[in-house]
Parts: sequence; C-alpha cells; structure tokens
Amino acid sequence: MKFSDALRRLDAYPRTLEDFRVQSVSGAIITLISTIIVVILIFLEFMAYMTPNLTEDLFVDTTRTHKLKINLDITLHNLACSYVSLDAMDSSGDQHLRVDHDIFKHRLDLQGNPLTETEPIKEIVAVSPSNKNTTCGSCYGAESNSTHCCNTCEAVLEAYRAKKWNAPLDKIEQCKDQYNKRSEADAFKEGCRIQGHLEVNRMAGSFHFAPGSSFSIRQFHIHDFQGTNVKLAHTINHLSFGDKIEFATTHPLDGFKVQPEEETKSEMYNYYLKIVPTVYVKPNSAPINTNQFSVTRYRKDLGSKERGMPGIFFSYELSPLMVKYEETQRSFGHFATNCCSIIGGVFTVAGIFAVFLSNSWEVLRNKLEIGKLS
Repeated sequence: MKFSDALRRLDAYPRTLEDFRVQSVSGAIITLISTIIVVILIFLEFMAYMTPNLTEDLFVDTTRTHKLKINLDITLHNLACSYVSLDAMDSSGDQHLRVDHDIFKHRLDLQGNPLTETEPIKEIVAVSPSNKNTTCGSCYGAESNSTHCCNTCEAVLEAYRAKKWNAPLDKIEQCKDQYNKRSEADAFKEGCRIQGHLEVNRMAGSFHFAPGSSFSIRQFHIHDFQGTNVKLAHTINHLSFGDKIEFATTHPLDGFKVQPEEETKSEMYNYYLKIVPTVYVKPNSAPINTNQFSVTRYRKDLGSKERGMPGIFFSYELSPLMVKYEETQRSFGHFATNCCSIIGGVFTVAGIFAVFLSNSWEVLRNKLEIGKLS
C-alpha cells in the first residue's frame, strides 16, 4: 500500500460525486441567510475585539497624596466680582482666607454676557492712594511691630486678619474713601464667573462663595457684608476633584442651575459631597488619578427665623475606599476562536435545518401523490 493511499484514508472531508448531489432553491435560500448571519456576527465580534475590556475593582485607599485639587467653574448671576469671596477650610482648622491666587473672576452683566472692557481678575491687589503719603499710617492696634505702617485699606485689613480680629471699617480712615462708595445696591448690578483650581489638604473640608470680605474671630468665620436681601442665583458649569473621565461620575453637577424662589429674601445653599478616590489605568499610558463624588443638596431660607450666612457652601469628605478602572485588550486568539465557532455553529445549524426542511417536504409530497393527505 502506498503512503498516499494510507494518507487518503484519513480524509475527514470526502468529496461527494456530482451525480449524487441534489441542489434545491430552499437550500440556496438557507445558505444565503446563514452567510449573512455569519458576516453580521463576525462584524460584531470584531467590534467587541477592538473595544477594550473595562474592569472595576474596589480596595482600601493607601495613597499618600497630600493635596486635593479642586477644579471649579461657577457663575453667580447677580453678585459682582468685587463682592465675592472664596474661602476654604479643612477639618484640621487650617483656613485659607480669600483663596483667589489660582482663581480667575470674570465680570458679567445681568444677562450673563462678559463685559468686554474688563479683564479677568486673578487676585486682589492693594491699590495705592493717588497722592504720595510719606507718613506712617496707623494699623489701629494691629501692627506687628513699632515700625509697621498701614498706609492703605488693604494693609489695615491684612494686619487685622493676621491678628484674627474684626476690622471696624467705619472707623478706619484708610477705608472710608473705598467703602463709602460701596453699597448694597452696587453688589447686585453685575454677575461674576469664577474659574480656576485650588489645592487643599487631602482631608475632609469645605469651601464656599459668599458676599463680602472674610474674617476669622475666635474660631468663627464671618463676612463683612451687611446686606439682608441676598439671592444667589448660580450655575455650576463645572466642578471636579481631579481629571475628568467621561464614563465615571467625576462631574455630576456640571450644568446644574439654581434659581432662587421669588418669596425668599436671603438663601443659603449647601452641597454635601462624598468623594471616592479613583484611578484609571489604560494600556501603555500612565495611570490617571482622579476622584468621583456624589452630592446631596439642601437649601435654607434665612428669612424665616433661620440662622446662617447667605452663600454657596460645599462640604466634602473622602471615602477610605478607592475605585480602580482598568482597560485590557482582548487577545487575538480569543477573537479567532469565536470567529471559527460562529462559522461552524451557524452552518451546522443551517445544515440541520436544511435537512429537516428537505425531508419534511419529501414526506408531504409523497402523501400528496398517493392522496393520503387529508
């Protein structure tokens, strides 16, 4: 026996003679339908192969990051930028009064349009008086040493902040010209858009927007604004605690707009945020460390014997758990195996269905011929 004859016996796919082949219209229709199904399923499998597989893990946060980055973009529709104060405080008692060195303030009109003749305000700069005064201005008891001079209103306020005293603005000579021109009505003739970011200690804390300059007296945080009718209509354009991830809840408050009720005079808005540290790992790239957060909102009407300060307050605390999202690429072997399974499975089922249909048709035709089909 020749080797070729022995090898031929191992053929699992023997060819059928043409004389024994029966081709039908139903078989052709089933072949076309099964081919279309195979093409569609292979295309879907290819799309799944090209889409990274995203896994989610939850574990205890052991990172040692010392700062928390807060990205914010908030529009106050009826409070001028010169009256807005942004303050931050953490649970350790560390206060950051007038946090504006990383914050830009854009002046707006009451319709929300930017004032084209103005530039964004990055920080509050003390303005020197127009006339040159060579004398040493009084700090009204807040001087740090005998040679400490306060020739401007800002210098007096800074000295009082260093002592954690409340500044009597009506008795400070340097502030009379500046603060006599400021009135409650001036505060509500413009709007303000506050953009930027700040870094705070990585622990529970809060930050808020409120009218007037801020002071700390005997561990109490107050503002020097005396208005009683403060309605803070605002829009949270963006708020996040790190980089933005589209599929995660890193920015659930984006686009949220608040309109005060007509019958209220002053309102206090509280947002309680629960921050969950998150890391996003992509193939062949550095991990992205960010934070997701959930929010609970509360509005307080200060006109109905409720105590509080008008403003927008954000209180946050960090979860001890961390979420990890990781993208993994599916293997080509898995894709090839699935394609073979699709082709073999579809044509096998189609063959069984074609045989069943052909046999059923033969039985019916035979019964019709002998007249036994009732």
